[in-house]
Amino acid sequence: MKKNNTMCLSVLAASLIMATAQVGAQSNQYRAAAERWVDSEFNRSTLSREEQLAELEWFIQAAEPFRGMEIRTVAEGLTTHEYEASVLARAFTEITGINVTHNIIGEGDVVDTMQTQMQSDRNIYDGYVNDSDAIGTHLRYGKTIAISDAMQNEWRNFTNPGLDLDDFIGIQYTTGPDGKIYQLPTQQFANLYWFRADWFEREDLQNEFRQQYGYELGVPLNWSAYEDIAEFFTGRNIDGQTVYGHMDYGRRDPSLGWRFHDSWLSMAGMGSPGLPFGNPVDDWGIRVNEQGNPVGASVSRGGATNSPASEFALRKMVEWLRDFAPPEAQGMTFGEAGPVPAQGNVAQQIFWYTAFTADMTDPSLPVTESDGTPKWRMAPSPVGPYWQEGMKVGYQDVGSWTFFNSTPEDRRTAAWLFAQFTVSKTVSLEKTIRGLTPIRRSDINSPEMTELAPKLGGLVEFYRSPNESWWTPSGTNVPDYPRLAPLWWQNLAPAVSGEVSPQEALDNLAAAIDNTMMRLARANVFSQYAPVMNPERDPEYWLAQPGSPKPRLANEKEPGRTRPYDELMADWMAAGTR
Repeated sequence: MKKNNTMCLSVLAASLIMATAQVGAQSNQYRAAAERWVDSEFNRSTLSREEQLAELEWFIQAAEPFRGMEIRTVAEGLTTHEYEASVLARAFTEITGINVTHNIIGEGDVVDTMQTQMQSDRNIYDGYVNDSDAIGTHLRYGKTIAISDAMQNEWRNFTNPGLDLDDFIGIQYTTGPDGKIYQLPTQQFANLYWFRADWFEREDLQNEFRQQYGYELGVPLNWSAYEDIAEFFTGRNIDGQTVYGHMDYGRRDPSLGWRFHDSWLSMAGMGSPGLPFGNPVDDWGIRVNEQGNPVGASVSRGGATNSPASEFALRKMVEWLRDFAPPEAQGMTFGEAGPVPAQGNVAQQIFWYTAFTADMTDPSLPVTESDGTPKWRMAPSPVGPYWQEGMKVGYQDVGSWTFFNSTPEDRRTAAWLFAQFTVSKTVSLEKTIRGLTPIRRSDINSPEMTELAPKLGGLVEFYRSPNESWWTPSGTNVPDYPRLAPLWWQNLAPAVSGEVSPQEALDNLAAAIDNTMMRLARANVFSQYAPVMNPERDPEYWLAQPGSPKPRLANEKEPGRTRPYDELMADWMAAGTR
């Protein structure tokens, strides 16, 4: 018996030695993979090579309980997420042994799938890259893991010590009024003003503009100047081609909604002062009470979705699309219209997403010099006549990692490791350079971005400016983004096509938002901050109150104001100024 025990112990000891050797060999395999990836793909980083390898060693160790697991995550089709899918997912798998498939689908499909998982509690994906616009949804439904809570609890041993949340430029947009962080930013881009700097600098065009409008051709500071410049350039022959003074899109399509609820009304000055979202009336026109409960979108309930400022904004969008954009723009979607300025026949665009920057840098394009220097520039967005100091200026998209409590904890934790890898300092600078959607201050302030700045038309200067915080996503006033967002394009498309007036379209939209919020309140589906609707009363009551909703201005066509680009950029970089 003793001999048998001795033999069993010997076999067990041999097995343990073999297992230890195997684990050691595997660890060496993962370390070798880490070195290979750092040297071949991630050699541009704000970390030293030794610091990168130390960070990846943490991932190797943290991944051990999940090694061999297969997880699925999802994001929309941006260049940044394509890089995550094609490069970072493969690198993570080789370095950690966790097999990840990062699917790329349409933005609407991401929202629909996320909503299905929230409603059914059936796990579809282990992690989502979902816009921070849904922060109001996530904090109310109680279906989303609060990342800041999980970091103290289930993810206590699985949170990268080098994550450095203070380094994220958009973390305030994923933080609820309760102070909890619900999402982790992984890409970020703004809508800014875009223009052909080479045309604006031509002396003959400057002289002609001055004679016609009585002020200098330059970057417009207000919508009146933008409109004058659009009129000036439209139909003009420059370099043998007919050019247009404006670009937009107008097809009846879900992307038409992005055009409006991504802060178009607030650019005109519809909402309240306050950053990041406007308080008490946000950039959707939804008012909240002091406790954070939505109380209405219609002016009759104290909201501003159908206010005079909103009507002005929608009316100008329709007029400019009709009068100053290429005729085919009225039948285009967001994706179809995005590449048009790069074709070389558009003078300016008031609502241009910096996500298109990477597509504008090819030296073969007519808007780029042969050395890669852009003929175009981006600048701060002009504001409408209802805009007041202290209000947001435009929109900023913040695609963020989001996790649901319906996902099994082990799969959710493995996905959390992948999410942290995609934003780690080891890889984030290279990802920023590839997609030009920066998320970290350390990256945007790096020598590499300083070197790239002259070829990016103002992108680096924008993200280094303290005024970058004036461009913000949709905020916490929006109680259910998946249900409310489609109401925009469904109700505003008829105004864009000329079937109804802008005021009729906005009245319909505001009523639809209010009705949806009332149904949500009756359904008792929210864990906190549920709508508590104001009773309807004469709109004149609310228009007479200070702040938003604002009464109609006697003269919405204020004098045009412009500034030279170089002077404006110097001003842009000065703290606390515009």
